Amino acid sequence: MATPEAVIEIGSTGVRLLVAEVTPEKKRNVLDRSELPLPLGRDVFTSSTISRETQSQCVQILKRYREQLEGWGITPEQTTVVASSAFREAKNRDPVLDRILVQTGFRVRIMDGIEENRLMYLAVGECLKEESVVEREKNTVILEVSGGSTEVMMMRRGKMAGVHSLKLGTVRIEQQLRSSSSSYDDMRRYIREAIVNTKGSLDNELDLSEVEQFLAVGMDMTLAAINVGKPLTTFLWEIDTGAFDRFVKQVQTYSVDECVARFKISYNDAQTLRASLTIYNIFIRLTNVKKIIVPETNLRDGLIISQTSTQNEALRLEFNSQITASARNLLRKYHGDEAHAECVRHNALKLFDVMQDETGLDEHARLLLEVAAILHDIGIFIHLNHHNVHSHYIIRNSEIFGLSEMDRTIVSSIAKYHRGKLQPQDDEGFSLLPRVYRMTILKLSAVLRVADALDRSHSQEFAHVEMERAQDVLNIKTSSRKNTVLENLALSEKGELFESVFGYKVALS
Repeated sequence: MATPEAVIEIGSTGVRLLVAEVTPEKKRNVLDRSELPLPLGRDVFTSSTISRETQSQCVQILKRYREQLEGWGITPEQTTVVASSAFREAKNRDPVLDRILVQTGFRVRIMDGIEENRLMYLAVGECLKEESVVEREKNTVILEVSGGSTEVMMMRRGKMAGVHSLKLGTVRIEQQLRSSSSSYDDMRRYIREAIVNTKGSLDNELDLSEVEQFLAVGMDMTLAAINVGKPLTTFLWEIDTGAFDRFVKQVQTYSVDECVARFKISYNDAQTLRASLTIYNIFIRLTNVKKIIVPETNLRDGLIISQTSTQNEALRLEFNSQITASARNLLRKYHGDEAHAECVRHNALKLFDVMQDETGLDEHARLLLEVAAILHDIGIFIHLNHHNVHSHYIIRNSEIFGLSEMDRTIVSSIAKYHRGKLQPQDDEGFSLLPRVYRMTILKLSAVLRVADALDRSHSQEFAHVEMERAQDVLNIKTSSRKNTVLENLALSEKGELFESVFGYKVALS
């Protein structure tokens, strides 16, 4: 008997519950679902705070869900509860989160936009995994519009080219334009200008005119698919772009009450329907696609998959490959030395594997080291001098698919300490991090410094080396006949941290 998994999502327009089980055959069965409206986004995007009334309403909804989950034998401690952009931006989020914990027992985790992208990628991938209609080697955009943001994923020939979380959400737009008695034309112009201003950045990663496949995710696109699309499978729809354009124009003529009556949706959802469909339509028009693919899935499905797929090695490897592809694309965007990055990455991972029983770190730490190795010199784009500091800034403020905010903090810190005399322990920002993260950064920085020293000349002469430990010495053996004076000098400078952290001297022969 499979153990049910429960997730609750506190969004900008409502609180949504999903209970599902994963069978021994790896199939997901939905056992229960609920959705109740909550004007969270309207509070936050107007006043930057969550009102007392909305707090009380949220607590009452969660208490109701707690009772509902008791019927499945699921406690608040066993339930994953997440909140997205509206909660993330609320100035009073901490006391509200505490009130929810005290009164309901639910511990809420606030997600950043990149984590939302990661979960949506998992949900969409699961929905499409057996469908031949989706060609994974095509240039693809995956778009989801919510109340607080628009999430964009771009894939070039099946590999992640870029991810963006845009502050372009339906509730946010509604609140910004409400006071000016704006017409639909004003709203459309506002949305178009926001998207066009972003287009240049998107085109740097994937030219939208070269997009061959457009996947639109979300309740409003599912509604459009039901009305003017055709089903491909149980959870997959297809809409002709011309039919979708006509449907969007038709919906703009309806009042909110008419949308409620025609589409059998809540008043809250009807209020944001026009803005949502307009955002999708403008993005789609920037491409030359003729068909829109609509997977009937959501972030909650992604959470369930994330929690129940830990043993799926193929999924983990495929997901990690998308993370490193995103990192490589970021390096390419800043005209980095890809050959040097690949050499350092290769040697860093080899050294990590040799030292794994000494590091005590897991596979996720290995992945963070890999990303840091790819991006460690990206700051040269700004200036060669102190480029490690510039690398720290770029990584910390970039969107890398699959990495949480804390992941980016760790990766950017490793890049910062990959060179120079500044030791992590002497950096005030480093000392403020929790101990577990400090130790991860220390160990991975020590590994990266050695790997970087092996390609001091950026000539990849020592791309293939053998590493072994002997007592208190890490021996690095190379078959190259090239003079190793430069690399030995670099190791003497950079190996100090490695010796301090692991107790091994480094010798190159």
